[in-house]
Amino acid sequence: MDKVVSVKNVTFGYDTKFVLENINLDIFKGDYLGIVGPNGSAKSTLVKLMLGLLKPQRGKIELFGQKIEKFREWGRIGYVAQKAASFNSSFPATVEEVVAANLYPKIGLFKSIKKKDMDRVYRVLEIVGMKDYHHRLIGNLSGGQQQKVFIARTLVSEPEIIFLDEPTVGIDISSKKEFYDLMEKLNKKMKITIVMISHDIGAITEKVNRVACMGDRRLIVHNKCCDIPFKEVLSEFYGDEMKLLVHHHNHEH
Repeated sequence: MDKVVSVKNVTFGYDTKFVLENINLDIFKGDYLGIVGPNGSAKSTLVKLMLGLLKPQRGKIELFGQKIEKFREWGRIGYVAQKAASFNSSFPATVEEVVAANLYPKIGLFKSIKKKDMDRVYRVLEIVGMKDYHHRLIGNLSGGQQQKVFIARTLVSEPEIIFLDEPTVGIDISSKKEFYDLMEKLNKKMKITIVMISHDIGAITEKVNRVACMGDRRLIVHNKCCDIPFKEVLSEFYGDEMKLLVHHHNHEH
């Protein structure tokens, strides 16, 4: 099986405090990996390390078999950041403009977008179910619709792997179902590797094929979600947060 990401004995800290110690993780082509853990367990930090946005103090990371320091094919990797924290809803751009903006690294900032590029924009908007909204202002959409546009924006560069950081924050239950259906489509039909940070433990463990549990500077990977000993694993990593999370899961279903 082709290895897309390899994290070997990685240690990382802010100032003098380590938040990850000797972390090991392999992500394979076709994986749908969920990353779960309590607040402060460095889930987003791990993703930023795998994206080259942070550099580990110790250990090494490889992307598509290359050392991350030498990796240049960033179009093969997509990233959907935490929407609520990173998006200004008053930004005066249409849906198609937001998606097309991700093509400029390839075509050049001051070059005009050709018809074939716009065809690609409309194609990915159709995939996420937002083609009919292409002229709408992004700020006038619901949270779930905005999230679909951000996913289309990532898809337009044709990535082989997509990282998503808490993608269901701020969207309603019906939008969450549509979102998970879309993720399944991208993973199974389009063969895109998915790595998703989520607090929706109940929902995500039904969908993924592997789960990485994070906490106390460690990471443990379970290859089959149906085999996860939930009570033992969650109580070890979440402690007192576990009851709240399990209640949240019951509410969702």
